[in-house]
Amino acid sequence: MYPVRNSVKALIIKDGSLLCVRKRDEYGAYYLLPGGGQEKGETFPETLRRECLEELGAAVRVGVLRYIREYIGRNHEFAATDDAHQVEFMFECELLGAPDSALASHVDEGQDGIAWVPLVGAGSERIYPRVLPGRLRDGCAELYWGDVN
Repeated sequence: MYPVRNSVKALIIKDGSLLCVRKRDEYGAYYLLPGGGQEKGETFPETLRRECLEELGAAVRVGVLRYIREYIGRNHEFAATDDAHQVEFMFECELLGAPDSALASHVDEGQDGIAWVPLVGAGSERIYPRVLPGRLRDGCAELYWGDVN
């Protein structure tokens, strides 16, 4: 059986910028939404609170479900090396304290910090999923996005 992974992501926006986990590859910095995989027995809000503490060093209040996207690796730019199938549930969240990467208890492999990334301009082109900045700027009301990157 091919496993499909549930992943829960935090949408934290302030002054036109999105709070992201920063990672690096051979092309430089890129940015992902904080969050991660649901563990057995966890609800989505529990997963998101745990993941934000681990990656951001900050507690969050989980709000409404805003978007759902699927990611099927074989259909995108890293098809040669990515066989993942993930369903991401993106929730609006509110910080309950300042994020502090020094307090993060369990950062993802390759994570080298956190950053507020403007939804327009430098950095926004390397936010994943790539469609996210435009959909946030445009106020996309569509809940399910399908298999996009």
